[in-house]
Amino acid sequence: MSSSDLKFVFFGTPDVASKTLEILKTKGYIPTLIATSPDAKSGRGLVMTPSPVFLWAKNNNIECLKPDKIDNEFLIKIKKLNLDLSIVVAYGKILPEELIKTPKLGTLNIHYSLLPKYRGASPVEACLLNGDEETGISIQQMEWKLDSGPILIEEKLGIGIEETKEEIRYELINLGANCLCDILPKIKEGNIETKRQDENKATFCKKIKKEDGEININEPPLKTWNKYRAFYGWPGVFFFITKKDKKIRIKITEAAYENNSFIIKRVIPEGKKEISYEEFLKWN
Repeated sequence: MSSSDLKFVFFGTPDVASKTLEILKTKGYIPTLIATSPDAKSGRGLVMTPSPVFLWAKNNNIECLKPDKIDNEFLIKIKKLNLDLSIVVAYGKILPEELIKTPKLGTLNIHYSLLPKYRGASPVEACLLNGDEETGISIQQMEWKLDSGPILIEEKLGIGIEETKEEIRYELINLGANCLCDILPKIKEGNIETKRQDENKATFCKKIKKEDGEININEPPLKTWNKYRAFYGWPGVFFFITKKDKKIRIKITEAAYENNSFIIKRVIPEGKKEISYEEFLKWN
C-alpha cells in the first residue's frame, strides 16, 4: 500500500498535534482534511490566535476547518469525503459517535499513556505527579466512551528522575507518530489485532488549571520536585508570601532535585524580573 492511498481526516489542536502531522508528512501520510479548534485568546495581550495545527495546515496548503461544534453540516461534509480513516491527537473536543464511526476503518487516537491507566486530559502530567518510572503511548480504536477503545499498539518509555514534562512529551510525540506510521499499512489491509482494555484497571486524570501549580514548599521534597517537572513550562509552579500585608505570588523558574532535597534556583516575584533564589531571600 502506498501511503498516498490512505484518505484520512486529522483532528488536533496544540503543538503536540502539529508535530505529529509533520512526522506523518515525512512518511508520506498527508491528510485530506484537517479539523482544529477555533482561534483562542493567547499571550498577555489576549490576542486571538490560530492553533498550531491551523498554522501547519496553512503552511502545507491543506484545507483546515475550525468548527465551534460538531454539527450536522460538519458531519455531512465528512461523509462526502468517503474517508478511510480519522486520526485524533489532542483535539480538545468530544467527537460524536456517528463521526467516530463514519470512516471505513473507524477513528484512531494516539494517547500518551499506557491505557487504561491515565485516561483523560493530562496523562503526561499525571505520570510525573505520581513519580512513575515508566510511561508510553497507546494507539486506540476510538469508541464514544473516553479513551476506552481497543488497543492496536502500545510502546513503553522509561522516565528519568531529572526529566520534565517537555522532555517526556517530545519523546512521546515521536514515539506515537512513528508507531502510527508503522501500523497504518496493517490497518488498511485489515491485518492487525486489537486488545480490549481492562475496565477494572482504568484511572482518570483531569484537565490542568493554572491554580494547580501552587506548591507548599514544606511538603516532602520529592513530591514538590515531581510537581515542578509535571508542570514545567505551563502552568509552572509557584508559592505565595505575605509582605507588608500583601499576598505576593512567587513563580519558580528553575529548580533541581539533589541529595533528596528540592533546590530552588531562580524565581520571578510577582511584578518583578527573574532573580536567583539567594537574591529573593535577601529581598524577602
